Amino acid sequence: MDASSLLAVERRGPTAILRLNRPERRNAVDAALADAMRQALAEVGADPAVRAVILTGGETCFSAGMDLAAYLDGQWPAINDAEGRFAGVAAHRLEQPLIAAVEGPALAGGFETALACDMIVAGDGAFFGVPEVRVGLFPAAGGAFRLMRKVPPNVGMEILCTGKRLSAAEAHQLGLVNRLVPAGTALDAALTLAEEIARQAPLGVRASLTLARAALAAEEARLWELNDRLWQQITATTDAREGPRAFLEKREPVWTGS
Repeated sequence: MDASSLLAVERRGPTAILRLNRPERRNAVDAALADAMRQALAEVGADPAVRAVILTGGETCFSAGMDLAAYLDGQWPAINDAEGRFAGVAAHRLEQPLIAAVEGPALAGGFETALACDMIVAGDGAFFGVPEVRVGLFPAAGGAFRLMRKVPPNVGMEILCTGKRLSAAEAHQLGLVNRLVPAGTALDAALTLAEEIARQAPLGVRASLTLARAALAAEEARLWELNDRLWQQITATTDAREGPRAFLEKREPVWTGS
């Protein structure tokens, strides 16, 4: 499948829409989709006429995160490149605001991708979670430290350590979701938000984003270093292979703690 079929790019006035298109895999990210996302982000980011970017997965699913079959196949380095990290989004350098429009599941790397966006609009049927601990891994796309920054620490710890899901209403109540809208209308609501942004002074918006992101950048650089060390340790274990295999084989994993 070529890049154009994996990721649809659409322009609506000053807004660029990037739509994940692997419905048969619940928009799980493999190397090919990650590469398509990086290319699209670079192109829309370089276009001065684009005032905001929306990332969506369609009407039924945002993203199930990393494609575990691709992970077992050795595609992680291509999925998580050194520049933009997971799918080119986790550490993106867009100068425009990036808005996630979420319907259905946003799980694991899918939730982490949404957390990497500047704002989240969600349909009330959406749900969120970082269930990586259930497959022997951990949220390595920035989700662990970004979640802890956005919610009360005890709540974040429970979400991370149990893999529990949050409904869209719960995520909105916690402040993770900016706008909660009826199911099926997240993209329209995100477009409305993008239009509100586009009506503001472009240089003012850009300066505000630059300063706000810089306030987080120094702390995140240190956390990314720790994230990478932990990922190397975890992925060298037996459990980090057993978990994804068990998930794909639809059975309970047998943990060894090694």
